[in-house]
Amino acid sequence: MEIILEYLKSVLFGIVQGITEFLPVSSSGHLQIAKELLGVRLEENLSFDVALHAATVLSTLVVLWPEVRGLLLGLFRRGMNEEKSYILKLILSMIPIGIVGLAFKEQLDALLASPAILALVGAMLLLTAALLAFAYYAKPRPKEHISYRDAFLIGLAQACAAMPGLSRSGSTIATGLLLGNRKAAVAQFSFLMVLAPIMGETLLQLIDGSLTASVGTGPLAAGFLASFATGCLACKFMIETVKRGRLIWFALYCALAGTVSILSYLF
Repeated sequence: MEIILEYLKSVLFGIVQGITEFLPVSSSGHLQIAKELLGVRLEENLSFDVALHAATVLSTLVVLWPEVRGLLLGLFRRGMNEEKSYILKLILSMIPIGIVGLAFKEQLDALLASPAILALVGAMLLLTAALLAFAYYAKPRPKEHISYRDAFLIGLAQACAAMPGLSRSGSTIATGLLLGNRKAAVAQFSFLMVLAPIMGETLLQLIDGSLTASVGTGPLAAGFLASFATGCLACKFMIETVKRGRLIWFALYCALAGTVSILSYLF
């Protein structure tokens, strides 16, 4: 019975991670809410956390493989081209989160262990709702391409989303739209820019030996597959949703989830 519960917990967290990594509702925030409100807990296990994130990286590569393949082919062509310029913009966008991750990792980890984590997550979900609503109603001058300046500003938004409960995809997509970039281009850029930071974090954990193996191979694989499958579906769904400009529904959801989280902490 215990092993079945372990599998169910792994699949639950995998589904939550896969869906919320791409939808603008904060994966870290929902994982914390699931832990606190549902009483569902896995041992503190970095290897499991890394496995779930690796699954979402793989789902991004699968869904956006034509774009990724085009970038890789362009990278090995002679001279400067559109693909190399795009890759440089992706690298530029990753600098802020790299700095935050290296300089404030301990402080961010401490926030996750705070007794007031539900209140913090709730406040950040309300901020996510405000960003999405603002991006939905704002009408900036449209642009054809994401500039280097825009790439850096979108990267700053991603760095701010290191706060638990502040959606990474919500922050980056909303920022890109407020800057006047095309909906489809912003969604694609948002999902591609997170690949290197996740893989870099995994590499650092491998180097310092912080990965553990207290979760069995079976539950680990179950969580990975659940995260990958739901991640593929969520990534495709989110790209289409951004194209159709329906972010307001996610703003309403985040406002509701944030309110529930704060009330749960208070009462």
